[in-house]
Amino acid sequence: MSSETVVVGMSGGVDSSVAAYLLKEQGYNVIGLFMMNWEENDPSGACSADGDFADVTRVCSALKIPYYSVNFAEQYKRRVFDYFLAEYSAGRTPNPDVLCNREIKFGPFREYAMTMGADLIATGHYCKIEHAQGKTRLLKAKDCSKDQTYFLNQVREEQLKNVIFPLADLNKSEVRAIAERLGLSTAKKKDSTGICFIGERNFRKFLLDYLPAQPGKIMTADGEAVGEHIGLMYYTLGQRRGLNLGGKHGEDGRWFVIKKDLKENVLYVSHGDESPLYSRACRVENLNWIGYIPQRTQSVGAKFRYRQPEQQARVILESGGALVEFEEPQRAVTEGQYAVFYDELACLGGGVITEVIY
Repeated sequence: MSSETVVVGMSGGVDSSVAAYLLKEQGYNVIGLFMMNWEENDPSGACSADGDFADVTRVCSALKIPYYSVNFAEQYKRRVFDYFLAEYSAGRTPNPDVLCNREIKFGPFREYAMTMGADLIATGHYCKIEHAQGKTRLLKAKDCSKDQTYFLNQVREEQLKNVIFPLADLNKSEVRAIAERLGLSTAKKKDSTGICFIGERNFRKFLLDYLPAQPGKIMTADGEAVGEHIGLMYYTLGQRRGLNLGGKHGEDGRWFVIKKDLKENVLYVSHGDESPLYSRACRVENLNWIGYIPQRTQSVGAKFRYRQPEQQARVILESGGALVEFEEPQRAVTEGQYAVFYDELACLGGGVITEVIY
């Protein structure tokens, strides 16, 4: 049994609820800490954070652990949301959840928890951590379908010290079963799928509140105008839905986005032929390595989006970043997203994709 104090990031979801319970069962002195990072109401006029904090209150009361709330809205806007808007303005497709982990959950949250007397901090992430021989390694969770190491690829090694992940060896079904057995109010609460801390919104309407839309032409690669787009920021490579091109060019095959020309404000599409989406390499910047000393050239498993199986690739370090060469051509690798590198069970780190090479 441990007498150490653990501050748990409580989101109002089932994962952090069960994480807090497991730590208390292990004998830790557990404190729940809820982060308020977005203060604007959703389109219905409700503040989703209020509902989440109510769930935190109910769970912590049921577990008989103290709980507190802290407001990081200013830090979130400055460190995450402003970057999010700048990337969309530049025609890229950012992943704010990745940045949110480094800049909020394992940044100001971690620092605040330490001022509360924490020996350790914990979250409900599905991943493992290993502290050995002066190094900290980030490992995949037992539940591969829920593994969240992709979203932690930019968290610095020093930020992961004194961190534990109680759900490392549990499947999601087991987590829900524990919550139901305990009668926790979050047991059947659905998982959040919206933008980190902002929640589920009509994405196009949400962006329009912050960035002016600039409609323009939709064209094929050979220069034929086939429609109008409502603003390049609303589209991503490989997108099929929402193009409103109907049955142009017949019914065989579907239209999908193959390129965005920010300078000319043109959205390029293809009909049926997906070959323009396949690339052979990409360049990445803002490389972050977790418990790993990179070689100039290394073979890795790589993911270019969260749900993708690992792909074999070669990482070649360059000044300011790296060239990532794919063993097989990859579909819809997207600037602004992250290339995340793996070595069997370990997440080695990753970097943001800045150029796609066809």
